[in-house]
Amino acid sequence: MSYQTLAIETRAAHVLLVTLNRPKALNALNTQMGRELHELWTRLGAEPGETRCVVVTGSGERAFCAGADLKERDGMAHADWQTQHELFERGFMALMEFPLPVVAAVNGHAFGGGLEIALCCDFIYASSAARFALPEVRLGIMPGGGGTQNLARAAGERRAKELILSGRQFTAAEGVDWGIFNRACESASVLNDALETARAIAENAPLSVRQAKKSIRYGLQTDLLTGYRFEIEAYNRLVDTEDRREGVRAFNEKRKPVFRGK
Repeated sequence: MSYQTLAIETRAAHVLLVTLNRPKALNALNTQMGRELHELWTRLGAEPGETRCVVVTGSGERAFCAGADLKERDGMAHADWQTQHELFERGFMALMEFPLPVVAAVNGHAFGGGLEIALCCDFIYASSAARFALPEVRLGIMPGGGGTQNLARAAGERRAKELILSGRQFTAAEGVDWGIFNRACESASVLNDALETARAIAENAPLSVRQAKKSIRYGLQTDLLTGYRFEIEAYNRLVDTEDRREGVRAFNEKRKPVFRGK
């Protein structure tokens, strides 16, 4: 996969690193990046190959993603704005529906759509030196990349209202306290910390990881008993797999299992 605004590389066995790669623009989300992110998540979701876990980070030290590229949007016609945003919407939805685990390594500032990209991931490690905000109301718009939904689900309704309606910035430590981030890391270690967790995930049975992710995500959108029934359906799909047999066999033979995603 070759892109203009993304850098793609394998950093460990079964772990793919995706870097938002517009450092001179603080990795701002422009039309080309939106097109490429949508294509990446769609293609990789359908054909993951050897990939079992993905880490998303930003290029450079200053920013993960500064949000939508307002220089590109300056003077943009209404119809063009809507067309661009529909492309962004498709990318955000493809990321939220992505079947593999995605860890955000937020190495620098993340505002607007940049923070929304991180919130669409399964969990987030954030640089303690960075600042974060959904400031769209200061520009006459509002979050449109899932921010009102994902932030409220992570931090609760009242905290989400406070942050979104004020547009104020917050720190990584506050994000951890409020349940938005999993960990606040030193800026020099945030990517390595995320990759370490990604490697641990990738060592596990890939079908099990995918089914567990699906069960958590969709179960939380319904009541407890319906969610539990969904969990059992997901569980039962794993019983007659080669990986399940290999896992039990390796445990009894006191060795590390070799999972093949079958």
